[in-house]
Amino acid sequence: MRFSAARSLLSEFGSLRDLLSADQQRWEAKRGVGPARYAALMAAAGLGRRYRKEALPRVSALTHPEAVKSFLRAQLQDPHHEMFGCLYLDERFQMLNFEELFRGTIDSAGVYPREVVRQVLLYNATAIIVAHNHPSGSCQPSMQDEGLTQRLRQALSLVDVRLVDHYVVGDGECYSFAEHGLLRA
Repeated sequence: MRFSAARSLLSEFGSLRDLLSADQQRWEAKRGVGPARYAALMAAAGLGRRYRKEALPRVSALTHPEAVKSFLRAQLQDPHHEMFGCLYLDERFQMLNFEELFRGTIDSAGVYPREVVRQVLLYNATAIIVAHNHPSGSCQPSMQDEGLTQRLRQALSLVDVRLVDHYVVGDGECYSFAEHGLLRA
């Protein structure tokens, strides 16, 4: 693809994120973009996402919030539906695993504390970081997000597991409940 054509597509879609998340029909309606070019660009975008997702497991302990935020943005930023995931941690805050537990619609996802506790016990985690995305792009938590955080903290405390933080991932930004003092006892 010529540089001027790429610049034109970027301008037309508004941003690189919007360009790479557009559906195939919208892409192919553009002059010079057929199924083969679309597939090649989606493969390149997929490789980029995989590269970003590998960044956190190389960190021995989760002592740097920016590394956690970067990892969570890679996991949760692009979907057009809400996703809720958990980072399971050992006693030294080393990551045992990350998994998406719940998937919802464009503006909500049902999250069940009982299922979170069940998975925590399965991984034998002593601490956990939870996160979900807002497809709208805003990383500001809702009142429901705050209520869920407190219910999760209470449920996890019953099995001696610490809720380290809850992140809301927006368009390129993350909101930390811990940084804003919302993980009250």
